[in-house]
Amino acid sequence: MQKNLVIVESPAKAKTIGKFLGKNYKVKASVGHVRDLPKSSLGIDIEKNFQPKYITIRGKGPVVQELKNEAKKSDKIFLATDPDREGEAISWHLAYILGIEEDELVRVEFNEITKDAILNAIKKPRPIDRNLVDAQQARRILDRLVGYKISPLLWRKIKKGLSAGRVQSVTVKLICDREKEIESFVPKEYWSIKALLEKDEIPFEAAFYGIMKDGKEKKLDLPNKEEVDRILKSLDKNNFVVKEVKKGTKRRNPYAPYTTSTLQQDASKKLGFSTRKTMMLAQQIYEGIDIKKEGTVGLITYMRTDSTRVSEEAVKLTKLYIIDNFGKAYSNGGKTYINKSKKEAQDAHEGIRPTSVLRRPDDVKSSLTEDQFKLYQLIWNRFISSQMSPAKYDTISVKIFSNENIFRASGSKLKFDGFLKVYNIEENAEDSREMPILKEGEIVKVNKIEPNQHFTQPPARYTEASLIKTLEELGIGRPSTYSPTISTILNREYVNLNNRSFVPTELGILVNDLLEEYFKDIVDEKFTAELEEKLDEIAEGKYSWQLVVEEFYREFDKVLKVAEEEIDKIKIEDEVTDEVCEKCGKNMVIKYGRYGKFLACPGYPECKNTKPILDQLDIACPYCGGNIVRRRSKKGRTFYGCSNFPDCNFVSWDEPIKEKCPHCEGPMVKRKSKKGVVKKCMDKDCNYSRIDKE
Repeated sequence: MQKNLVIVESPAKAKTIGKFLGKNYKVKASVGHVRDLPKSSLGIDIEKNFQPKYITIRGKGPVVQELKNEAKKSDKIFLATDPDREGEAISWHLAYILGIEEDELVRVEFNEITKDAILNAIKKPRPIDRNLVDAQQARRILDRLVGYKISPLLWRKIKKGLSAGRVQSVTVKLICDREKEIESFVPKEYWSIKALLEKDEIPFEAAFYGIMKDGKEKKLDLPNKEEVDRILKSLDKNNFVVKEVKKGTKRRNPYAPYTTSTLQQDASKKLGFSTRKTMMLAQQIYEGIDIKKEGTVGLITYMRTDSTRVSEEAVKLTKLYIIDNFGKAYSNGGKTYINKSKKEAQDAHEGIRPTSVLRRPDDVKSSLTEDQFKLYQLIWNRFISSQMSPAKYDTISVKIFSNENIFRASGSKLKFDGFLKVYNIEENAEDSREMPILKEGEIVKVNKIEPNQHFTQPPARYTEASLIKTLEELGIGRPSTYSPTISTILNREYVNLNNRSFVPTELGILVNDLLEEYFKDIVDEKFTAELEEKLDEIAEGKYSWQLVVEEFYREFDKVLKVAEEEIDKIKIEDEVTDEVCEKCGKNMVIKYGRYGKFLACPGYPECKNTKPILDQLDIACPYCGGNIVRRRSKKGRTFYGCSNFPDCNFVSWDEPIKEKCPHCEGPMVKRKSKKGVVKKCMDKDCNYSRIDKE
């Protein structure tokens, strides 16, 4: 008989761990969940205190049988699923099918897949934590009740294939609410006055602040041109006097190590990765990569975490690394980033960090794919910088008077780079603005006075990064839910991605309006966040999971019955277009399909003619001269192609423009960035690019 059987979720993880444990251990993978609620029915006995009816997942029979066979041949079984609630629940289900008692010491937990971490975990098995299992079970049952009770209602009242979800419906509401804000936004005019000044041939800028009135400074808004003209007339260009100079220093502190949400946000902003792609890559480098001359090892700690905490051992090793490579001045002495908020303080995980700071990104680059390297480098830099000293700046702020008018100027100069040595951030303009040496009482030269008209802007649509940040701030969902939630609302066509921003579809708005009217709690941010807190309290053993579910269902069932009675069937009328069907002569109508809108003949089923809806740009295809059209991928992402597809295979993720490359006369594309609009040549050999300010 073999001595020990270790069960994990994934084959990749099993392969890595197997190399660490040696011949006395056999490591097998459950390949995710083995038991779940049935897809064909609710699977919850509401009358019997919401008792779930779990079944073996379809297709998992051979896996389950293999695990049973291996268990019979083993003296000891270890359940080493992921160190979170979902992982605990998987271990609980595995224990059930293998006939393991809940109080047996079978559960092993580790935050990183390294040899030391695995060997230490195997020495300290514990019983399965039923509180964590119950918290996950409550989440699963609540989600099933919402999904399986509301979704059929949407099918009957609107159309088949729709779904509602406890987290997804709130997410759609946030996107719809933002769109309403944008549509109802009324721009408001305001002005600014900028003085372009000079001292000792060093130019600098000062902005109008206000006026002196009764010996006091008063901030003055500039709502219109008349007010601006009045201020301009009162200025004396030959008498801009420095009245006050304040010098100081400021510190910019390093950021804490990544949590799941901050990693997803940064990967989206800095690397352009979707949440799905980020989590897939993070899973790969967590579970193990075959590193040349070292073997297979996990490069990062567990990537689903709300915590920023760092272990004492990791802090000590990183401190030594920083002192050895950058000098003592660059170390902050070591910081564990103990979580202070109630929710995070109860989290046993660490933040996301490299399993060893000695595995520098460039050292393992040849063993990684390009995208794996980019993500690992992002994580490594963030963690190393979190243990480094703050950056220090020399600052200067100046008040300049022209008669009774007050202008302000400020700037700063980097004095000590600190954590910026390894962690690049986008500097604010004032962080690198040079200022001349100024003295009180001296007059500075005025080169130009610039009045500028502005209009207030509507709130920006959510990007993946800003949506995740908002969900986290509101306490909606958990790290593991963000990526599947976003994928779901895109797949259901409730929202589209347009230039990396979420825009609700007509269908999404319709479903959201219905849910808001009849299921206010389901789409209420505060209610959903409070429910998440109760799930946390179940995990702490403070609540019975049945009580939480019963409290929710009591009110939910009432509004469900009202909705069933009051909601009439909503018919989505087809939008008639001017496009004529070439087969039967009828005006074609807009239909909704899996991948968006398309044109269809209303004479169906007699006439089955369909066409794609082409969103044409006034730009010729650089390959064949046809029209460039805007299209949408299966995942909802906007891209650009030729109207002559499939005869012409031109495609671009960036938007083509009419401008020709000034270097090679080739086609150009553009995309937005924080610094402005990036315009670049499509010819990789040319590589011309520039940034235009918007």
